[in-house]
Amino acid sequence: MTDRAAAPTTLRCGPYPIERARIAAFAAALGDPHPAYTDPAAARALGHPDVIAPPTYLATLAGHAEDRLLAEQTGFTTTEGVVHRAQTLRHTRPAHAGDVLHATVRLAAATTLAGRPLLTLDCTFRDEHGAPVATTTSSLLCPAADPRPARHPLDSTGSEHP
Repeated sequence: MTDRAAAPTTLRCGPYPIERARIAAFAAALGDPHPAYTDPAAARALGHPDVIAPPTYLATLAGHAEDRLLAEQTGFTTTEGVVHRAQTLRHTRPAHAGDVLHATVRLAAATTLAGRPLLTLDCTFRDEHGAPVATTTSSLLCPAADPRPARHPLDSTGSEHP
């Protein structure tokens, strides 16, 4: 990941159709029984046009968009070994079944931490009319460009212990 000038720093992704079945499966995986995630009548009673996605649902979509942007980076070959350090989500409104979202993911900052690339990625979601839905910001610690084999901290020779 040394030649960032040649790599795109912004990428548009989507469409991401938001579907009832996927929302229900995500809510079940979270163990969140809120009826607005599975029952359209309960969601409408709260003022929504259909079931709503749990707030963290868009983090999964952001992950997809981030992976696509990272794949475009020079020298970045895999997301294996990437450590997801932090993520924030800022919602303008809940995503709901029937939405078709588009994401714009942007490399907002790049630095190093302990000799490894530390990236900050912003991913903005908009609905089919261009109205904002949410923005996520992720902090990713990537593998070093020249990874060296790990050695036991007490072994200065690099040899194996019996």
